[in-house]
Amino acid sequence: MKYADLLQKYLANLAVLNVKFHNIHWNVVGGQFVQVHTFTEELYDGLFESYDEVAELLKMKNVMPLSTMAEYLEKTDIEEIKAKDFSIKESLELVKKDIEFMKESAINIRNMADEEGDFETVAIFEGYVAAFSKNIWFIGSMLK
Repeated sequence: MKYADLLQKYLANLAVLNVKFHNIHWNVVGGQFVQVHTFTEELYDGLFESYDEVAELLKMKNVMPLSTMAEYLEKTDIEEIKAKDFSIKESLELVKKDIEFMKESAINIRNMADEEGDFETVAIFEGYVAAFSKNIWFIGSMLK
């Protein structure tokens, strides 16, 4: 499987993003606090499900998934952020940027899997792309 490293990187990105979105969730402030607080919780819950699913997919492909924070931090493309008060706009912009990045990563993995006839990976990652697209639309609408 040519894209095992990409799956490992995707797994690392999900782990770091889960922590990052918790940070935003806990520390968002402003007039739409409840909506953004709830929305970011839904996002990190979904990321955690994907995190488990990608690790299990790697196991199905006889690849040992990364499993330590040190490994994740070594592999990730996601930029960590320190805790502070995040405005509604800043929160949504940070989340949108990372979701757009993850969508592009998912498309890349999906396409590589398709070239290899890996139907399981294609199916899983098509679902990720669709979910990211929907959330990008949601965030764009909230930012208007």
